[in-house]
Amino acid sequence: MDNTTPFKVSAYDENVRRVIPFYDELSQQVISVINAYFGEKKIDLLDTGCGTGTFALKALDRLDIQRLTLCDPSENMLSDAKAKLSGKPCEFFGIGSEEMGFDSEFDVVTAIQSHHYFDRQTREKAVANCFKALRKGGIFIYFENTAPLTETGKDNLLKRLGRYQLDSGRTQEETDAHLARYNVEYFPINIKEHLQMLENTGFAACELFWHSYMQSGFYAVKG
Repeated sequence: MDNTTPFKVSAYDENVRRVIPFYDELSQQVISVINAYFGEKKIDLLDTGCGTGTFALKALDRLDIQRLTLCDPSENMLSDAKAKLSGKPCEFFGIGSEEMGFDSEFDVVTAIQSHHYFDRQTREKAVANCFKALRKGGIFIYFENTAPLTETGKDNLLKRLGRYQLDSGRTQEETDAHLARYNVEYFPINIKEHLQMLENTGFAACELFWHSYMQSGFYAVKG
């Protein structure tokens, strides 16, 4: 395993699609937000929690990127990303977003399924670092596991997610183990709390732009 993901890096991309509905759609949605916001403009992009480089590869194909910076605290993840992006114009840093020190260097900062492993204080620090890394007018875009607003919602969500995983070919044992990680190995907060955190950080415009099962996509603009 690498960091707190339950999967080995070598099998990460294959396995994550069996536990997160519409996983490949997450990258497409992030790219659509960037395209709508910047149009034909060249951008400098920082992808934090880059994992195996799946999003970065798609972004290079569909966006006009003049600087692409990838960060991840896992050496194994970065190694896989470097292999996947061999020959591409990228720079790599072995740090998590809670440790970054970039200052007003990027037009876009992304974090796809990486911050929900943090406790509240560390999550707020990571988001503050993403804010700091952006230029004025830049946009922070991220996806996270989010918590339902009620216990009824939580129970329903976990049952739906369990059914999805079983239908995707996971065993009952694997599915039960994955569902048991909720609020133990990752710590989701609800949509209202996300938007409030972004506002408290100093972002001028904070929006929910996508939601399915447990995954929610947010963007926020640095005013």
